Amino acid sequence: MEAARHPEPPPELQERDLPMVKKSGPWFRFHAIDRDPLYFGRRCRHRFDSPEGEFGTLYMAGNERGAFIETFGQTTGIRVVSGSALAARALSEITTYEPLQLVDLTGGLPRMGADGRLTMGDDYGVARRWSGALHDHPSRPDGLYYQLRHDPTRFGCALFDRASARTHCRTLGSLMESRNSALLAQLLDEYDFGLIRE
Repeated sequence: MEAARHPEPPPELQERDLPMVKKSGPWFRFHAIDRDPLYFGRRCRHRFDSPEGEFGTLYMAGNERGAFIETFGQTTGIRVVSGSALAARALSEITTYEPLQLVDLTGGLPRMGADGRLTMGDDYGVARRWSGALHDHPSRPDGLYYQLRHDPTRFGCALFDRASARTHCRTLGSLMESRNSALLAQLLDEYDFGLIRE
């Protein structure tokens, strides 16, 4: 039996008060080591990207653990990571000049006519349409605050590009650098990952 689809954004969503949360960060993300860490994607590849590339979205986690599991734990059940994969990505810390006003998808879903499938389900199309509707809401939120799929005890932010001018970034290097060896050990232990040194 096919699982029921998550509802589309209701027409009256634009008239509703959104559940909001104010968050100051810092935030963390892994990115290709030769690329700009402040990348607001428009390619419609990820969960909360804009439906038609109308705006850009930057994905960040609330701590290094969330950033690690969302980047290197994408395939559930694979509990190993290679040194080359770690060396190809840098960890960056992102701060904002003022707290972000985010739509709270961790506890406010029922008030909007949504449920956990929006943040955990496989239908990215409907999630993108919700992202577009929330982006266009008259309250003009900075982004979305949600539980991470690969570790629901951690939280992430899908930041809309309207907030890009308020972001600042500090790159911390790859986890294979000696200065990050203690952090790497903590992350591998946290998620019981093995390291293939290649």
